[in-house]
Amino acid sequence: MSSAGSISENATPGFLVWRLSMKWRVAVDRAVAPLGLTHAQYSLVASLYGMYRDGQRPSQRRLADHTGLEPLYVSKLARALESAGVVDRTRDPADPRAVQLSLTKDGLVIARRAITVVQGLLDQLLQPLGGLDGERTKAFSRELATLLDVPLDPQTAREPESRSTPHSAKE
Repeated sequence: MSSAGSISENATPGFLVWRLSMKWRVAVDRAVAPLGLTHAQYSLVASLYGMYRDGQRPSQRRLADHTGLEPLYVSKLARALESAGVVDRTRDPADPRAVQLSLTKDGLVIARRAITVVQGLLDQLLQPLGGLDGERTKAFSRELATLLDVPLDPQTAREPESRSTPHSAKE
């Protein structure tokens, strides 16, 4: 495999973000597998843990919005976590169509362990930027948050008119 320098030499920011997300997804998958979780399940469990600490019991929809995962995928993950005894799914008394999620006692234990494992992994992965608490990591996080705040608008994804050619206009 080529070195990081040769990967990034002519790569677009989108490609680099995609490669980094895939690299980190694989690393988190491997790190949480001994706890019986996948990276996607970890995202739900860790988010639920943070919300639990804030006194919240989110709906599946709210958790989907929080994690950036599709609602149907969150539902599938939540059912699997419920079968594993990690998550409780109950009807929301205020909205019978909504399902609220919470961690079971075992889920809380697994969440704490998984978060500790992933924090250690992230500190290792972020060492080139000074680790989790490094100034470069904080700046990197701010830049990523800025990009995540940009709305997904099909209008902005179109090629600008000034750069369009008759050929590209037909495509």
